[in-house]
Amino acid sequence: MDTALLFKALGAFFAIMNPFVNLPLFLSLTSGEDAAQQRRTAWRTVALSAAMCAVVAVAGSALLKLFGVSVDDFRVAGGLVLLTIALGMLSGHGASAHEGTSAEKDHAAERAVAADVSFYPMTFPIIVGPGTITTIIVMISQGQGASDKLMVALALIVVLALLGAVLYFSSAIGHHMSLTLRVIMTRLMGMILAAISIGMLATGLKDLLPGLAG
Repeated sequence: MDTALLFKALGAFFAIMNPFVNLPLFLSLTSGEDAAQQRRTAWRTVALSAAMCAVVAVAGSALLKLFGVSVDDFRVAGGLVLLTIALGMLSGHGASAHEGTSAEKDHAAERAVAADVSFYPMTFPIIVGPGTITTIIVMISQGQGASDKLMVALALIVVLALLGAVLYFSSAIGHHMSLTLRVIMTRLMGMILAAISIGMLATGLKDLLPGLAG
């Protein structure tokens, strides 16, 4: 049982699915709902996110094999995606790979007026977007046995549970969460995500190009 993998997975999942960073967007998309409706939307969002994460965890490696992509290929590509997202978090401008393009954001805002936003855009692409999918597949691939994969699953469950709690009490938390605190948290998570993405890139490139390891 690799406890180091557990803490690494916790850090990665929390950084990429950070409930507090996603909270302002959730509040803006559900601004027309009362407290009870917001709580229902929160539960649907978490349930759909958990289901999508489970599908990725179970079928992710098989899909890579279907397209002839190795885990190391995906690790390098995914590391680049995560690095782009991390740099966006650090700069404060966001990253379209994680948050969507301007057109996608406008469409989501229009859709929020008359439709349920729990799957699109909250679950996909905001919570379970390319960065989350990459992280799940890479973390699962790092597990050497069933116990290690269980550690990754446990980390994912913990972060999803925290996400559910934050979104469920979104009105109260959003009222007490200052802009300064959100900015600090976003920058900190950006640094953690950047470090994780560099680790993915280094590991993938070392396996693909053994000469780089000396």
